[in-house]
Amino acid sequence: MSHPSPGLAAENVEALVAAERLPRYPRTQAPPPGETFEIAPGVRWLRMPLPFALNHINLWLIEDDAGWVIVDTGFALPAVRECWTKILAELAATPRGERITRIVVTHFHPDHVGLAAWLAEQSGAPVLMTLGEYLTAHAVWQEIGGHGNEPMQRQFGRHGLSAERGAAIAAGRGGYNRGVPTLPTSYQRLFDGAVLHIGGRDWQVRVGHGHSPEHASLYCAEAGVLISGDMLLPKISTNISVFAVTPDADSLADYLASLDRLRELPAETLILPSHGFPFYGLHARVEAQHAHHDERLALLELSCSSPQCAADLLPVLFERELDAHQTMFAMGEAIAHLNRLEHAGRVRRLDGDDGVTRFVRV
Repeated sequence: MSHPSPGLAAENVEALVAAERLPRYPRTQAPPPGETFEIAPGVRWLRMPLPFALNHINLWLIEDDAGWVIVDTGFALPAVRECWTKILAELAATPRGERITRIVVTHFHPDHVGLAAWLAEQSGAPVLMTLGEYLTAHAVWQEIGGHGNEPMQRQFGRHGLSAERGAAIAAGRGGYNRGVPTLPTSYQRLFDGAVLHIGGRDWQVRVGHGHSPEHASLYCAEAGVLISGDMLLPKISTNISVFAVTPDADSLADYLASLDRLRELPAETLILPSHGFPFYGLHARVEAQHAHHDERLALLELSCSSPQCAADLLPVLFERELDAHQTMFAMGEAIAHLNRLEHAGRVRRLDGDDGVTRFVRV
């Protein structure tokens, strides 16, 4: 960190310190859909559209001996299939007849695993995932084992969400199967700490928790690159939720512990996130995420001076009006923060005669 001149005014010193905590972007123009460009030696950046307010996902191609390893696949939109079809044809037309050699999926969310099965069929490449993500993808797709609308509505109802708002969320669901029309029926399992040899370089699997069960990021020390998936984003905060399948989970603690493991990497690591722009500033971004969640926890704790349920506390965490899709994630995030406070002994849980769970400050 640079040291400001002692002659600078206090406000200028604060501005310099703040600037050093902001992500630094090596490039602020994304490739057009279906096109790639090199963001680091042997690593190409591909951006695909999403049908949400968060309207894009970044995918990555790592140069391999006989072609390219791809990291994540995109949501199963016709435009995304068209882009991949074009890319596969361009690879095949190269002098050495390049191909996709492996398909790495960071986690089970539809924008990441959406076209994995289709791409595996098209290319013959194996799919690589952690066990937790592979099994969760199949459970969510089939709505079994605590996944699905009914368990979610019951859980949100226990946390004070009205039946009307719960029904609106349920009516809007089904997007997972739309984004993931088929799933791989076989895969190669990724383990934390395992090393993938790709194009003469080693990429270490770093498994994180909190955003999803066993999210796989990839780190190459030689290249100084971390493909972070959704674990670390440059501007927006990663969604950390608790849903019906693990109602008492301390997902936020799991996530923050995973961030602390990422902070062990060199400060000048280039981060390739799933959303936003590639950036530098790993340590500062981890610290910013800790501060962000500390602030939200403090707000919730203060608001629980009298018993409050998660639904009552949504306006504390989210100032804007939420549609049904956003309410689903907002409820999951509110419950995650309340669970963190309870695990830390800062609030206690009260199960009311009306069937609603509330939390009160200790």
